[in-house]
Amino acid sequence: MFKKEVYLQRRSALQSKINSGILLFLGNEDSPMNYKDNTYHFRQDSTFLYYFGISEPSVAAIIDLDENETILFGNEMGIDDIVWMGRQKTLAEKSADAGLAKVLPLDQLDVYLKKYQEKKRSVHFLPPYRPENKIKLASWFNIPIDQLKEQSSLSFIKAVVSQRSIKSAEEIVELDRAASVSADIHLMVMQTAKPGMYERELAAKIQGEALAAGGNLAYPVILTVRGEILHNHYHGNLLSEGQLVLNDSGVETALGYAGDLTRTFPVAKKFSAEQKDVYDIVLNAYTHAKNLLAPGVRYLDVHLASCKMLAQGLKDIGLMKGNVDDAVQAGAHAMFFQCGTGHMMGLDVHDMEDLGEQYVGYTDDLLKNTTQFGLKSLRLGKALEAGYVLTVEPGVYIIPELIDRWKAANQFTEFINYDKLEQFRNFSGIRVEDDFLVTENGSRMLGKHLALTTDEIESIRSGAY
Repeated sequence: MFKKEVYLQRRSALQSKINSGILLFLGNEDSPMNYKDNTYHFRQDSTFLYYFGISEPSVAAIIDLDENETILFGNEMGIDDIVWMGRQKTLAEKSADAGLAKVLPLDQLDVYLKKYQEKKRSVHFLPPYRPENKIKLASWFNIPIDQLKEQSSLSFIKAVVSQRSIKSAEEIVELDRAASVSADIHLMVMQTAKPGMYERELAAKIQGEALAAGGNLAYPVILTVRGEILHNHYHGNLLSEGQLVLNDSGVETALGYAGDLTRTFPVAKKFSAEQKDVYDIVLNAYTHAKNLLAPGVRYLDVHLASCKMLAQGLKDIGLMKGNVDDAVQAGAHAMFFQCGTGHMMGLDVHDMEDLGEQYVGYTDDLLKNTTQFGLKSLRLGKALEAGYVLTVEPGVYIIPELIDRWKAANQFTEFINYDKLEQFRNFSGIRVEDDFLVTENGSRMLGKHLALTTDEIESIRSGAY
């Protein structure tokens, strides 16, 4: 946990943003894998973690804005818990660490909520994503489960988003640490990979190093020679010369802050000429995008500028043709780049995604209402502010099924050279990704430098095996 003053200040700032009522915070519970006592790794709800810092299951809290009262609800360990888990810090001690004075048994939360409803007081809650919390809210407020998202408090959502979006000094320290440890792990993978290894061997090393660093994975490892599959969690392929390894992985610190890096490198000691050409196209788009980061710049414009750089590079090697601006406006570049150039990051690798993409990445004046393939997957479009932390992650992904579908429909024939593209059919994919803090005058990369150019990567690979 941070110092208790951090949590006191965060809760005080939140209270100043909403006029009246009760703010309800639901922590997460243990989630069974196959029976009650065999659970998945516990991860606390990030908003609960942000305001209270207590990472244990089955806790909740309320802030009564009118009475200026904050209450934590949870149960102390019983003797059975102590026998199985050992004596740990008491809930009272943890609450004191978070600057909380009042702690009540968990079953008292029902009593308080009934009292508020009887007095017709407004209870604000955030959109639930865990089934158990959906069931609780539906029961307490007599709301059908499929309507909970619509019934959640918009003022509460916007207040949390505005506060959590601007990272404080202590948060930046954690995010720097997460990015640096992630970079160390990526370097280890580049130094270790060799022909004849299975993807799973490298994925296991990544997870082990994340645990050894005192945290955990920020998200499931993407370690694959099938880099054209954007979120590929299959690790059963054997590495062989001629292939590319795409490693998208990041650690989460003990306090819950995420790193999110991607590098692509050859299984061989060197890139092929074709691989190097495409890698440099992606790297140029990455460099152009990161150089645009500054307060007041819309990330939508950063994304579109990055897409034009990709399209120009693809045109230069004969995969695209025609006017680059027109191609990107029409969405033809999405044959090669089907997602967004980046997203907000913090306590969540896709920060606050549970609260709604429209509120986190867009604004009332900039609605996310496009259905265009590729652009619809851009999670962040709004103007940047100092204190934002985000990723920059352009890529090129050659998806055979997409080629077949668009070619059969004669789609974008004025922009895509399908004859040339057939030669790249089994190319796979390349992504480059780093994490950035928006500063008062521009931006800076978080964490330590990780090999980025083909020369740097080949230098590491030359001593790998």
